[in-house]
Amino acid sequence: TQILQRHGAEIAESIGECAELVGFGTGAGVKTRMLLEHLQNLVAYVPVDISKQRLTESAEALSREMPALELLPVCADYLQPFELPAPSRKPAHIAVYFPGSTIGNMQPEVARDFLQRVCRLCGRSGGLIIGVDLQKSTGVLEAAYNDRAGVTAAFNLNMLARANRELGADFDLSQWRHRAIYNREAHRIEMHLISERAQTVHLGGREFHFAPNEKIVTEFSYKHTIEGFSALAGSAGFQLARVWTDPEQLFAVFHFTTR
Repeated sequence: TQILQRHGAEIAESIGECAELVGFGTGAGVKTRMLLEHLQNLVAYVPVDISKQRLTESAEALSREMPALELLPVCADYLQPFELPAPSRKPAHIAVYFPGSTIGNMQPEVARDFLQRVCRLCGRSGGLIIGVDLQKSTGVLEAAYNDRAGVTAAFNLNMLARANRELGADFDLSQWRHRAIYNREAHRIEMHLISERAQTVHLGGREFHFAPNEKIVTEFSYKHTIEGFSALAGSAGFQLARVWTDPEQLFAVFHFTTR
């Protein structure tokens, strides 16, 4: 958000005029408005989200704020191929907007496949604006993912709560604890749920037995360098146009273009 506050006008200028902006999971949030208010002669905004309710609510909110903007919401999983709706005006190019760090949850080969699909979606003269969490010290990363407020722990344990609620499992959440560790060799945070005692969980007609301190790995979050992520995007068909970072270089927003 700080990067967008400081460089929103530059990012919009780098994208150029008469674009069709496709937002992956961005809805009508703060980061979306920060870019939309700077883009010149925007042809249309296409928010893409898997949640129909969230998509509808965010599109209605944005329509009230920007009534002149053509909004074309698409309910789809943006990690899979989908069709773009045709705006009433023909855009000069397509720009995909993916400002969060979701790309970090993909293993490198999956990230490359995803970027290749985005490149095809953009077509000729298109572009991608994407946020990426950068590599930093182990202490900083582990403190962030094992935050004292317990926000990440609650997020992680919610996976078991949803398994109970939606899949009929019988996890006892009080007998699991969250722990995140940084794998320096793989450059990724590994999110674990650790069993506090010997226990048995039922799910899908099966029994799963856990020993004390046995773990479930729930998520990976890869951290990149500017050079490394540029090379990854390059292998998917993009070329680097510009990159913006915060003063401490903790996070980066890239603008890639298609060849």
